Amino acid sequence: MWFDPALYGLSTLFALGASSLSSIPLYREWGQMALWAYLSAFVISLCMTRMARIAPSVRARLILAALVVVGAAVVPMALEISWRFDGGPQALHVQPEVVVIEHAAHEVATGHDPYQARMSHGELMGRVPGLPDYEAFFPYLPAMALFGLPSTTAMPRGIGDARVWFFLVTALVVAMALWRLPVGQRRRLRAVQVMLVLPWAALTIATGGDDLPIIALLLLAVVLTAQKRPLWAGLVLGLVSAMKFTAWPLALFLLLAARDRDERKRPGIMAAGLLSVSVPLVLITLVANPRTFVANVVLFPLGLSGVSSPAGSALPGHIVVSLIPSVHRIFPLLCAVIGVSYLVWWIRSHRPDSVVAVCRLAGWALLIAILLAPATRVGYLMYPLNFFVWSWLLTEPSQSELLSEDRLLTRYSAAA
Repeated sequence: MWFDPALYGLSTLFALGASSLSSIPLYREWGQMALWAYLSAFVISLCMTRMARIAPSVRARLILAALVVVGAAVVPMALEISWRFDGGPQALHVQPEVVVIEHAAHEVATGHDPYQARMSHGELMGRVPGLPDYEAFFPYLPAMALFGLPSTTAMPRGIGDARVWFFLVTALVVAMALWRLPVGQRRRLRAVQVMLVLPWAALTIATGGDDLPIIALLLLAVVLTAQKRPLWAGLVLGLVSAMKFTAWPLALFLLLAARDRDERKRPGIMAAGLLSVSVPLVLITLVANPRTFVANVVLFPLGLSGVSSPAGSALPGHIVVSLIPSVHRIFPLLCAVIGVSYLVWWIRSHRPDSVVAVCRLAGWALLIAILLAPATRVGYLMYPLNFFVWSWLLTEPSQSELLSEDRLLTRYSAAA
């Protein structure tokens, strides 16, 4: 009963901290706007919990969660987009990811390779006039440029902002995935709260992070796998795997859980769907210019391109390479070799052949990788957090949980 007040209370503290302590002006602005949404939700949820003779209804809690998304994410996003195009400094109202993706989309729309930046004899080739050097790189796989294509059309600039399409795709795909999932309303609500309501998610929506649509598409693939639809799951995985490398761990692990309606293992069918979408999209750009492709999607994210990435949260891997710069090349390679070797051994010994086990494994694997990566963002922790929630979401409810929900529904109906 007290989970919602605790969630919104902690979110209020997060927004308050961002508004006063963040070194990034964009994050401070978001914190100042989101603070009132979270504080209001905390007070309302506290009143709902204290005044209700039983647990507040799921419908009321879902309406409150939707209002928080509007107040803490959608409204700040709309304001930041408006301010971005009012003529002020663009960097104050949008994260670099949005600018980079929109620039790549413009290259694609005009028939050019989205991968332009590379180092040659210590000099950056493909520099974008008026932008920092690191924004010349497109550190994503080619399908990510799809979110920037609306900015290349004749529609109003505000609607073409990639943030609008990040959010619309995320909301639509999450709704589709949870609608197809035969679980209780309380579990659906918890998934929505983690996916869209938590400050990390709201901050991402408002400022321009690109990870939420990736996570949403992965959720849809997980749901399709749980429903024994390996081909459809593979097609979704193919699309999201052609957008960003962060989708790859779960995409590969889900092959272990691929089954058809007759419970026969079907990793080949899922792999066929995955490869039929991802391989053509990636090969088109890889074959066009392998050197530039590798410089953008491999060397730059690993900090090996000669241009520093702004992704550098104070996590263990970043701290190590900052304190000992001489290991910045060998450290990622060493971690990858050890990590992959241990992962292969663990999978052979324990073989996670259910969607629940796969989500849990992907959560741990990605959590460790994020902590040890030399150039990463603390926001990437949304991935393992959501994977852990999905493993709980798909777990069969215990008998006591079912009886508890039945009693709550009976008591609520009688009170109404």
